Amino acid sequence: MGNSYAGQLRTTRFEEVLHNSIEASLRSNTVIPRPVFSQLYLETEQSLAHDGGLSRTENDDEDDEDGSETNSPPIPYQMKPPPDGCCTTDGFCQAGRDLRLSSMTSDSLDVPPGFLLVGIKSPSLPETLLVCAVDRRFLPDERGRHALLGFSGNCTGCGEKGFRYFTEFSNHINLKLSTQPKKQKHLKYHLYRNNQGALVKGAPICWRGHGKSIVSIAFTPTGKCPEHSMASGCHHVFISCICLHLIDTGHGSLPQLTGNVSEVLVSSLLQSCYLSSQVLPRVYQHYGPSPIQPLSTEMQILLTVYYLVQLGPDQVPLIEDLEQIFMRSWRESHLSEIRQYQQPQTPATQGSQQPLTPSQLPWLAQLAASSCGEGVVVLGEQIRSLAQGLEQTFSRLMEGRLKNTNYVVIIVTACIFVCAAGKHQCRALAETMYSPCEGLKEINHQLSTGVAQELIHFCNSLGQGDNDKYSVEWREVRSIQLAVARKLLSHVCAIADSSTQNLDLGSFDRVSFLILVPPSEVTFQQTVLHVRSSGVLQELGTLDQECASQREAEHYVVKMDQSAQAQIDNLIQEAQSNTYTLYILVHDHAHWDISSASYNTSDSGSGLVDQLLNSRRVRDAPNILILHVTSFPFALQTQYTRISPYNEIHWPSAFSNDVDLYHEKTRYFGVSELLESTRSGSSLPLMRHDSSFESMASALEERFPKLHSAVIRTTVLIQHYCVALMAASGRISGSHNLHKHTSVETLEIVQSLLTAAQQCPARHGHMVLLRIPSLALAAWAHRRLSKVRRQLGLEESFEIILGNPNQPLNIGQTFTDQIKTWQQIQDSEWIPRTYLELEALPCILILSGAEPLGESLPRSLKYCDLRVISCSYLQRTTLEQELGLAAYLVKEESRPPHDPGPGSDLLESDAEKLSSTDNEEEEEGQENEDSPLSSSQQLQSCPDSGALDPLSAQSSTSPNVQKGTVDTMQAPSQSQAQFQSQTSSQSFAHPQPTPHHQTQPQVPSFSQSRRQHSKSTSSGSLSPRSSSPHLSCSWARGVSRPPSVLLPRALCDIIMASDSSGLPRCTSFLPHMSVAWASSFRPLLSKMMTCTEQSLYYRQWTAPRSHHMDSSNRTEGRSDNFHPRRLLLSGPPQVGKTGAYLHFLGILSRMLIRLMEVDIYDEEDVNYSAQADGVQYHPPNASWPNPDIMKTMPFDYTLHDPKYDDISAVYCPGYRPSVEGKHRNPVRQEDVYLRRRTSRIKLSKYAAYNTYHHCEQCHQYLGFNPRYQMYESTLHAFTFTHLLLGEEIQLYFIIPKSKEHYFSFSQPGGQLESMRLPLISDWSPDCIKSPIFTPTTGRHEHGLFNLYHAMDGASHLHILVVKEYEMAVYKKYWPNHIMLVLPTVFNGTGIGAAHFLIKELSYHNLELERSRRLEGGGPAVDVWPFIILADDSCVMFNTVDLDARNGPTEHAVSLKQVLQHMEACPDLANYGLCGIRKWSSRGLTGQGEPFSRGHLHDFLLLNVDRSQNIQYDQNRFTCHDVDFTLRLHSAGLLVCRFNSFSVMKKQIAIGGYKTFIIKTKMTDVPTSVGPSQYICAPDSKHLFLATPAQLLLEKYLQHTSQKLFPLSTKNYAHPVLSVDCYLNLGPEVTVCFVSSRPHSVNISTTGLLFSGLLLCFADTFVTAGFLKKFTFLKGATLCVISADRSSLRQTVGRLELEEEWRFRLSDEFQTANAKEDRPLFFLTGKHI
Repeated sequence: MGNSYAGQLRTTRFEEVLHNSIEASLRSNTVIPRPVFSQLYLETEQSLAHDGGLSRTENDDEDDEDGSETNSPPIPYQMKPPPDGCCTTDGFCQAGRDLRLSSMTSDSLDVPPGFLLVGIKSPSLPETLLVCAVDRRFLPDERGRHALLGFSGNCTGCGEKGFRYFTEFSNHINLKLSTQPKKQKHLKYHLYRNNQGALVKGAPICWRGHGKSIVSIAFTPTGKCPEHSMASGCHHVFISCICLHLIDTGHGSLPQLTGNVSEVLVSSLLQSCYLSSQVLPRVYQHYGPSPIQPLSTEMQILLTVYYLVQLGPDQVPLIEDLEQIFMRSWRESHLSEIRQYQQPQTPATQGSQQPLTPSQLPWLAQLAASSCGEGVVVLGEQIRSLAQGLEQTFSRLMEGRLKNTNYVVIIVTACIFVCAAGKHQCRALAETMYSPCEGLKEINHQLSTGVAQELIHFCNSLGQGDNDKYSVEWREVRSIQLAVARKLLSHVCAIADSSTQNLDLGSFDRVSFLILVPPSEVTFQQTVLHVRSSGVLQELGTLDQECASQREAEHYVVKMDQSAQAQIDNLIQEAQSNTYTLYILVHDHAHWDISSASYNTSDSGSGLVDQLLNSRRVRDAPNILILHVTSFPFALQTQYTRISPYNEIHWPSAFSNDVDLYHEKTRYFGVSELLESTRSGSSLPLMRHDSSFESMASALEERFPKLHSAVIRTTVLIQHYCVALMAASGRISGSHNLHKHTSVETLEIVQSLLTAAQQCPARHGHMVLLRIPSLALAAWAHRRLSKVRRQLGLEESFEIILGNPNQPLNIGQTFTDQIKTWQQIQDSEWIPRTYLELEALPCILILSGAEPLGESLPRSLKYCDLRVISCSYLQRTTLEQELGLAAYLVKEESRPPHDPGPGSDLLESDAEKLSSTDNEEEEEGQENEDSPLSSSQQLQSCPDSGALDPLSAQSSTSPNVQKGTVDTMQAPSQSQAQFQSQTSSQSFAHPQPTPHHQTQPQVPSFSQSRRQHSKSTSSGSLSPRSSSPHLSCSWARGVSRPPSVLLPRALCDIIMASDSSGLPRCTSFLPHMSVAWASSFRPLLSKMMTCTEQSLYYRQWTAPRSHHMDSSNRTEGRSDNFHPRRLLLSGPPQVGKTGAYLHFLGILSRMLIRLMEVDIYDEEDVNYSAQADGVQYHPPNASWPNPDIMKTMPFDYTLHDPKYDDISAVYCPGYRPSVEGKHRNPVRQEDVYLRRRTSRIKLSKYAAYNTYHHCEQCHQYLGFNPRYQMYESTLHAFTFTHLLLGEEIQLYFIIPKSKEHYFSFSQPGGQLESMRLPLISDWSPDCIKSPIFTPTTGRHEHGLFNLYHAMDGASHLHILVVKEYEMAVYKKYWPNHIMLVLPTVFNGTGIGAAHFLIKELSYHNLELERSRRLEGGGPAVDVWPFIILADDSCVMFNTVDLDARNGPTEHAVSLKQVLQHMEACPDLANYGLCGIRKWSSRGLTGQGEPFSRGHLHDFLLLNVDRSQNIQYDQNRFTCHDVDFTLRLHSAGLLVCRFNSFSVMKKQIAIGGYKTFIIKTKMTDVPTSVGPSQYICAPDSKHLFLATPAQLLLEKYLQHTSQKLFPLSTKNYAHPVLSVDCYLNLGPEVTVCFVSSRPHSVNISTTGLLFSGLLLCFADTFVTAGFLKKFTFLKGATLCVISADRSSLRQTVGRLELEEEWRFRLSDEFQTANAKEDRPLFFLTGKHI
């Protein structure tokens, strides 16, 4: 029976069966002849029915020690005791004669005819052999074949003959075995006489495949043609028999037959089908004895007869149909039992169906066959043996009594023999036994040996006797392609984000790729064209120029032939040396070569993909990702697949309405739509068969039975074309009589081909695709058609192209010039390299090759002639890829375009046809790339069709592209001319007529803001369009119609039929030749299944055959063995997958670049006065500041950091604000934070990273140290007391084992004592002395705590300061970082508290270290007193290069270099606080000083020793650094900013100390709280807030101070006097800071009138006398802030404020906190 399982047949077996069995019967001295088929010793066929394809192959050597045929343990064997008095000596027989070879070397032995001397291996005598004589029929030949079952031998010692059983013989020769005697185990060597006549050991006996087997035999006795091979003779009868029980009660001897028995075919199809249908699914085997039983053999035989009866006379039996019949019958007969397993509570009911008995079978089968007359003949009731049945069958055949019979069924006890007697069935079934490769070889053989000449001569004897303007269409990447590209990207990101760490995207800074295509030159050139035109090379930064050359693009595409090895080796070497590059291996047309490399032969080229892509070097490379792309993924979706189901990306399905989500303007027209067109009935279907052609082919198949059907059908088809050319040309006399020698379909094709080009003034025409798989037949067809064309003088009318995958495209110069004229190509050397470039060229394309290899076809394809494709290999992949040649994209407005009739061109809906099988030219530069096109790429159209706007209809160009196009028509500029010269050699076009009823859709694109000129000419295709389709241009009218498809009738019947699920029958076929069904008990595919569900179906129900590359991909103990960096993109043929994956490469590159970039705050310093003093204090190139000079520099009180652009200015005597003022419309700080200006900067090699970065160099730094177990750290308590804290608090240090050397511990006990500090005199080139403290909150993932690269590998002490409630999550993400955990009371505090604790703890630690040094005998004052306070968003550092040619420039440096430079400052101990600039792309603003005194932010080097008495305000949430710097300066400490260094701060929108939400205490009441609600009158009923009082106060003053200090608003000359602290009163108010401390440094306030006074927690240093030094405006506002009402009144009294300030009862306020939350109180008053 025919289908895809064929190809493993034994073609010579019947000869030995026949002759040896007859000889054995004649020789037999038994009364009853031994059963013939029980003596057959046939090779075990590989069957997947039992174990999913894991049975032994025929080459397995079973010479194992246990000798068992199965995996079961050896059966214990007890030898029969020898008769009394017999010899039992080893090496002697029971008669006492010596059998040892060493003793019988020179003895003359009596060897009967037909017997051979054999050496027997005795377990007790391993050093020698025993000699015996064995009948040669029971021994295998040199290939391990042709051995009959059983044994016949003689003893060479005593001469006893006739031993029929090896068990009996082994007893006689005293083998003394412990296991069952087997001849295969002990008959080891042939013996022969050497030149000296001595008997010696010869070749070993080749025992192979000696298992009993259920066999299925197909054989054809051809008594009249012994000279021909099997292939030419299998046309009289085809017998498939299945012997279901090889028992010793036989069917008699075979009849005496004559003929060429070498032409026998052996088929295993029935055997596999019967057996697999009898292996119950495991679910029914788990319950022990079950009422559910498989179908009986008798029922299977009867169902087989029923199936054969219902087949039509021209139909060939399919094994899939028979399997489904078996399954349906089984399910119906066990319906109640199956339901019992689904619903266990239901008691089982035994089926009432009575079993079919063997005696009933023959007459029931005859009864079934009676309904079809002589179509099926059953021999059963009178047949007593197989021999009798075969003799009757052959007799009837020779007598001509089976002329009307298709099948003879011989039923003997428990056996069925199906003999195909019909000629059509014999031919079809015989040809299915070839593999595709063998079939093509047979065709070549018949052509090369002249066997087909008679047919060719017979067939040859039959039938003797002006230009409109074309606009250029620019196609963007369609939205659905963009969506698929993004899905690919998201899957890649998912691999990277998984915990397996199989892909570290953060470590790659660029993308490279290599596209692997099948060994087709056209496919190769087509893919190169896509790469050039897509702009992907420019996107990846591979090219600097705008257009890629042919040679450059070819570097990225490789044909999978023998030359591919070198290119892949180069890529692997590149990947190993460029670890920062991510390499994408795109395996396009991935279903093409899935053979295992172990089956690869040098000439076949198969197995190359397995050898290259599945090699360990590719598999283990961490920077190589494999993307399989295919329209037919089924063969890659097996039980042992390498691709995870989670890594599959399926094209959105029209069936599931996924396509609607993407607002596609096109609708895919593929196989399903072709089938739909056949069911409409309203017009001629687009897919059909040719009855006339089929009739003639069938007649010639009967006339030439020895020829392959492909030879016959191709010869007939080409003759039809030749005759049709003669008839259509009108150049042959009597051409009207030629019509009867061709078919209507062929004549229509040829007439359309000729008339289209003749009627169009521009000579546009159609393409006719003629698919001929055999290269030899295709070459013959090309020669034949070319000869006829030449004879008819039609060489200029149309081209005939031989599409050989191994050769480049070759067309005549005339047609090349025609294409160049249409496309206005100026390059004299340009030639078309792809079928896409043949748009509108009238031609016949003869596409050869065993299967299409991804060649794309132009949209001028009108007919797809598949009439001679093979019907023998019925797999889903094979069928669908042939039909995929006709796939089309049509406009969404034009519903299924049914063919109005033969030759009709009336359908004029504007459509868009994709031009590739797996490749698509509709790439664009995504949504943000446009390309003006040169005039060289415009095409000409029909002359008198220019009625409408040439830029109408389907064009997707953006406006600037259209403008560029029109401009080039008028006067190409120099740049355009240059562009033209670069692109003309590679442009390709698709002419596209434009119907008048459509309007221009403008596709908006923000690309114009990014790029006005594309880097490439085509990320899409060019399409010439006529403004109006001229009636005489058939091509213009029909270009939007999908092609008509002509199929063989056998395939048409199969494809158009539906199974029970509603799907076409071909979908239920075996998906690929290289896989097998795991079980017959599988469900059918459902019409409702998605692509994902289909994938899971094939993953469950198919297993790879042994020659499949995935067959070795099985790992013991694991349910899967998926490759982690392997993706599969599947989608229908010609839908646009190439465009999608090329676009994916582009956006992947952009994403990697984006990962390597960071948004940096890029803001120019603010508030610089135009009146600079112009004094230069330090030389511009000074390395370090001079303390003496620094003391002479005025302190700059003005805030220049743009992040503080919205806070109160600090009054500075020398500064005058700009006339416009700071802000006309002040905004809230939260808004400023969100809108601040940033620049995208590429990360340098010295960047700090967050938790998403984990390159190999960082592993040890992040905790992947082999010396320490990951996450191994210790929690250490540390008690700390401070006067301002008022109580002893306990801190915790989390110290990883790897960092314990930075601390000192008590001995014994291990109690944490201090953090070790270096000495001032210490210096190391790879060490940073200052501990780095980074306070952080809410940024455990996004904080930049990985300083490994920033420090350039230098040793440093880095401590994260975290809140207690965040300790666990920070420890999880940063297991190798030291953490200082703030006390619980600090959970709700701001950044001021963190800095306060860091500074005070550091000073306390400094004293501890000094004490420890003193105890050790060292100097106490020599301990390093500096710490670093770093923000958690400092990402990179820069230095100014003053020696640059074009003025000062900045470049990236490591943090190590910055700190070592600052730490090396000779007089660093003189400074209280040092810092660096914040980076700006505008460089250093306002001054050229290398050092300055002023405010410092974000990154501070703090001297905790000199600043001992100045603390950070632990209560502050905002502006704490401004407040601290002012107090530090007022205390007389030097503050220095190193302007030669700058810090880049990354914009991190998550977490941070600024993210405090002000909310009410009633959490169930969602309310928006404004600043006026932050305060309330004391003792009033008010909505209390769950926010710290200090934060409420700061926010209130920030937002409402213009009401509180009305005289201060926009009044820089009259600031608010703030004593001992700085508070932000909003951007409208200026604050003048003064310190009340003795000897403090303050500005001169002489003559300065203040508009207000702010006293916040005034201590005893603030006195009434101190305040009286200052003068206030009348009406100035006073604000006194205290912790409670009592201290508020005490402060008013102590400072005698009531003398100069007027207070009212209503002027007292508190923050809106409940009493238990300790609100703050403040009092306001007016100056008298």
